[in-house]
Amino acid sequence: MKKRFFADLYINNRWYIMMITGIFLFITAFFISFIWYVALVYTLVLTLLTLIDLFLLFIGQSRVIANRFINERLNLGAENNVRIEFRNGFSFPVEIQMIEELPVQFQERNFRKVIKIAPGKKEVFNYELIPHTRGEYTFGNILCYVRSPLKFIQRRCISDVSQIVKVYPSTKYLRQFQLLALSDNSQFSGSRVVRKLGQSLEFEQIKEYVTGDDIRTINWKATARKGNLMVNHYVDARSQQIYCLIDKGRNMKMPFDGMTLLDYAINASLIFLNIALQKQDRAGLVTFAAKINDIIPAERNHTQISKLNEALYRQTTDFLDSSYEDLTINLFRKLSQRSFLLLFTNFETMASLERQLPYLKRMASRHLLCVVFFQNTLLKDIHEAHPDTMEGIYIKTIADRFNFEKKQIVKELRNNGIISILTTPKMLTVDVVNKYLELKARQMV
Repeated sequence: MKKRFFADLYINNRWYIMMITGIFLFITAFFISFIWYVALVYTLVLTLLTLIDLFLLFIGQSRVIANRFINERLNLGAENNVRIEFRNGFSFPVEIQMIEELPVQFQERNFRKVIKIAPGKKEVFNYELIPHTRGEYTFGNILCYVRSPLKFIQRRCISDVSQIVKVYPSTKYLRQFQLLALSDNSQFSGSRVVRKLGQSLEFEQIKEYVTGDDIRTINWKATARKGNLMVNHYVDARSQQIYCLIDKGRNMKMPFDGMTLLDYAINASLIFLNIALQKQDRAGLVTFAAKINDIIPAERNHTQISKLNEALYRQTTDFLDSSYEDLTINLFRKLSQRSFLLLFTNFETMASLERQLPYLKRMASRHLLCVVFFQNTLLKDIHEAHPDTMEGIYIKTIADRFNFEKKQIVKELRNNGIISILTTPKMLTVDVVNKYLELKARQMV
């Protein structure tokens, strides 16, 4: 108990200032004799107030208790609310300096907040966290340095509320994108209306004709039996195999707004696969780098999204070059049915594409392949700038060259019958979902 007392006892700056003032009075007393008595009274009063402060803070079982309330799962790259509830167990108002032991991933070493609480009352403090990496985050204790109204000393109260939470790919926009996929006129920012070019050959039912139905779908035999016009009703093709292929090589380590391209690809994959499940398709996942890491077969059951989320949550970037040869061989072995493959990767130059193009062409020969790669937004800003120095002109020329190569990559993929999406990390999810809905409308998926 004695050891604990000294460990939790801290002296405030106010006490040191008062003590320095007392020392100054004693020094002055050498020159002015009556100041001696003033200094003695001052010292006695300071000592008495210090003992009273000690008594108020340490005598009895009263203390300040803090509890942290946070979801067991946090969303990557999104704001996550954390609530801390303080309860004042003292019979007088206190001032608390709270120190929150945040996970090391945030690199925040001075997270402090001063809170005042009335006697016997509760106070709630909320703050937001935006994690930029996936994995396990360890929250430590909450340290409360309690001061009485005298504010000469303070007592440390440690609330042992350490816990581990997991950061998963963001599910914040899952419901919004579900509405985007299931509605014809979505108002979600960045989406566009997709015009249907045909209709599915998957028959659902025969129904009575209503104004606006395509007269080419009239079923004359059913019409003759019923005596009213009857039409065949078709729905979009279902139970198609949809796979997200996520490249985890070093080219996906490039950062953007605190997150890597791999993180953006994982967030977009989770939302895209969830929409594929909502459209009655079967969703699967393949992650690869120097070798194949995870293969989750395409399924359409109610646990599939949880299985995909668990697999995506633990993915990390490999610093080696990705093996597209190994990817192609495994896809030919594992996927016997034609599937829609959405490949998340990044090609910066034509040379990097040409090395992998033979494997992409082989995948596209058996499956519908769509390659998603990223536009360098920094180069885009340089491209749109108007430099007035020789150095600026040189940098702009290099940026224009890289920008031109990106367009050449899109053209080369198109010439080889491969669909491509060139997008920014910010618009990745919207562009991927729109492309899927467009291909669905064209009856290509």
